[in-house]
Amino acid sequence: MNSVKVALIGFGTIGTGVARILLEHKDRIARVCGRSVELVRICDKDITRSRGWNLPDGLLTDDLDSILDDPSISVAMELIGGIEPAKSIILSLLKSGKNVITANKALLATSGPQIFEAARGYGKTVAFEAAVGGGIPIINAISTALQANELKSLQAIVNGTCNFILTQMEERGTDYAAAVREAQRLGYAEADPSMDVDGTDTVQKLAILAHIGFGANVNWQDIPKTGINTVDAIDISYARKLGYRIKLLAVADSTSDGLELYVSPTLVKRHTPVSNVRDSFNIVKVVGDAVGEVYFNGRGAGEMPTASAVVGDLIDTVLGRTAITFQTLKLWSQERYSRVIKNPADIWGKNYLRFQVEDRPGVLAEIAGILGKHDISIASVLQPESETDGEPVTLIITTHESREGDTLAAIQTIDTLPSVRSQTVRMRMEE
Repeated sequence: MNSVKVALIGFGTIGTGVARILLEHKDRIARVCGRSVELVRICDKDITRSRGWNLPDGLLTDDLDSILDDPSISVAMELIGGIEPAKSIILSLLKSGKNVITANKALLATSGPQIFEAARGYGKTVAFEAAVGGGIPIINAISTALQANELKSLQAIVNGTCNFILTQMEERGTDYAAAVREAQRLGYAEADPSMDVDGTDTVQKLAILAHIGFGANVNWQDIPKTGINTVDAIDISYARKLGYRIKLLAVADSTSDGLELYVSPTLVKRHTPVSNVRDSFNIVKVVGDAVGEVYFNGRGAGEMPTASAVVGDLIDTVLGRTAITFQTLKLWSQERYSRVIKNPADIWGKNYLRFQVEDRPGVLAEIAGILGKHDISIASVLQPESETDGEPVTLIITTHESREGDTLAAIQTIDTLPSVRSQTVRMRMEE
């Protein structure tokens, strides 16, 4: 049987891992596919930088047309990242008759309908397991293995950078800025980590998971998000005292009046599977009506875990499995059922609130009065004694369940009080 010729576009960290698997484990891939899979081109704009690994001669090029114009190449893997030029490249690859594999969550969250409509129009497929969860096969699990279920909820840690930073803050007592620097030193965080720490990366992944698992056609920019850049070491300490850990959670919850979606730093009860995920690991908890709770845990990023997912997609594409699921699922199409997205203001939940206030009588009563006017009931109060007379003190309040719109309105009013010295820090609480 003829070999399958494939190309790789983008030769960074993940691309290097993919090339290693395909070149060093040809026999393994051939056994699984029933024929050899031959990597014939690697395209990158920088063909001089050392990757610490010697490629066979003639494999690396900066000429994209050498892939587009070669009809013998049937599958191309896009590992550039970002929106452009990745979007234009993928559309060109599909037009030239190639099936596509991508790890580009930002592109799918932003332009999924356009990419998938083009693929259907050209009779080709797009596979994207590596776009969410790195080496965790969560896309395949939700789209195929759990198809007998109606999904009830999804709760996920899908950003290893944020989880590493929060773990450092909890276990080592590191402050936020130092934890970010350590993540950068170890390669977990980019030089500019803003898309990780402000929740953008997580909310883009949630938009993809919500579409696959719940049939939600939602713009990721419409999903409420808060990043971990508001979390302070004092929050880690108080969470511990309350019996919680802080995690950046992506949540999708199916209710009778719509799908709740949000990304937020969240106090998660200690000794639960989600709270116990450390460092750069990810976890996705899925609840189905038939299967109940299932957990998917592993490395959500990194060269080889993500490369594993990319090559897994390649094998499925070669075997024809991708074509079957691509046609059946009709992802990002008008035919796919679209769930109603619940108004974020109508989401109910418990909250952790931290205030910096004047150390004088009556302040707690002022804040409690405003919370009461917005139908928010206090569950607990922590207020340590001030060590220095006249200095602001920290006030921690946890609430019973309240409506999101009421919570935000109350915080907005509280932040205008003369006795409140800085903006309120708010985080959700999950049992």
